[in-house]
Amino acid sequence: MKTLMFYCQHILGIGHLIRSMEIARGLTQDFRICFINGGEVVQGFQTPPGVEVVNLPAIKTDAEFRELQAPDGFGSIEAVMEQRKTMLLELFQRVQPDVLMVELFPFGRRRFSTELVPFLAQAQAADTKVVCSLRDIVVTKQNQIRHEEKVCNLINRYFDMLLIHGDPQFMPLEKSFSRVKDLNCEVHYTGYVVQKEGTGDRRQELSNDGQSTANSLIHPPNSKLHPPNSPLSPLILTSVGGGRFGHELLECVVQASVLLEDKIPHHIRVFTGPFSPDLVFARLQQSAVEQSNLTVERYTPNLLSYMRQADLSISMAGYNTTLNVLTTGVRAMLLPFTGNDDQEQTLRSERLEQLGVVRLIRPEDLHPERFAQKVIDCLSQKPAQINFDLHGVEKTAVLLRSLVQKSTIAA
Repeated sequence: MKTLMFYCQHILGIGHLIRSMEIARGLTQDFRICFINGGEVVQGFQTPPGVEVVNLPAIKTDAEFRELQAPDGFGSIEAVMEQRKTMLLELFQRVQPDVLMVELFPFGRRRFSTELVPFLAQAQAADTKVVCSLRDIVVTKQNQIRHEEKVCNLINRYFDMLLIHGDPQFMPLEKSFSRVKDLNCEVHYTGYVVQKEGTGDRRQELSNDGQSTANSLIHPPNSKLHPPNSPLSPLILTSVGGGRFGHELLECVVQASVLLEDKIPHHIRVFTGPFSPDLVFARLQQSAVEQSNLTVERYTPNLLSYMRQADLSISMAGYNTTLNVLTTGVRAMLLPFTGNDDQEQTLRSERLEQLGVVRLIRPEDLHPERFAQKVIDCLSQKPAQINFDLHGVEKTAVLLRSLVQKSTIAA
């Protein structure tokens, strides 16, 4: 069996990690997988059986994307980058992968070039096939012309294939990157990567030593999330991904819950995210103690199961959450993240609102009275159903098998 190494660096949310691990899960039938996690460990996160996880010293960013933050024990970002570079090169020598898959870089994460460029050069010298794993929309820069020139140079020098995890009929990459035709490697759309329920009854987390550990936050795989016709239904689900941002949405939902309590039968279940600040989590939990229609928890690996049972999902508009909305058909209200002038979530969610699939939450909607009415209005309408290519995991596996086979024949 061939070996694939997958590098993923999440620095603010957990969307990149979720999508990358879902792809890795779908490749285990064809490859031995070594998954490199460059971001913080997410307690309760599920690792598929057969995937080796290596956690680098974790780097994250502040909420404004301005500065990278080194973990405890390192005097500077430069010091931790140097150690991570050494770890990556040594890991490559140990694993000797047939394929190296890098998530997002060089379209993003270029602040990690000091560790990634030597890593890519080592892969190229070893005749390892190098693949970029990319979502449908990339962040635009102030100097977009210069940015795109650098991306083209790096792709054309080091990469054999670009896999775009989207559907060009809905959102072609050209919407956010104009020079796709200047890329010399193979370029393929895979369709969207979607999470599947029931993937991995064995519950694991990315612990510091890569081993499985028990976690009290994880729900039994086949447990009922709430009995039908109980006081907990219908369900309004609220989530904000990793939880480093979106606090204004959580606060607004909790305040609106007071107004909604006597107006509609419901229960609001809030997941603050694993990286939500302790003060925010404690404040919201205290509100839940005082509100019979409100439950607040940090994290569940079974968010898709909750969404499938929900009557309404209120969330940020990240890639994975949006795809969960599409696969479940749940009514949805989405708040796009706009920090660092990032237009990714705005572009995707505005397009979905135009198609009648979701309702956008705009900053002026984040007032309890207005928000409560928006919830009532959304619950009274049925969302439109549209078809996307949702076979991103399966098509990724097919394309990687083909790449390896061509390499074997050429050799």
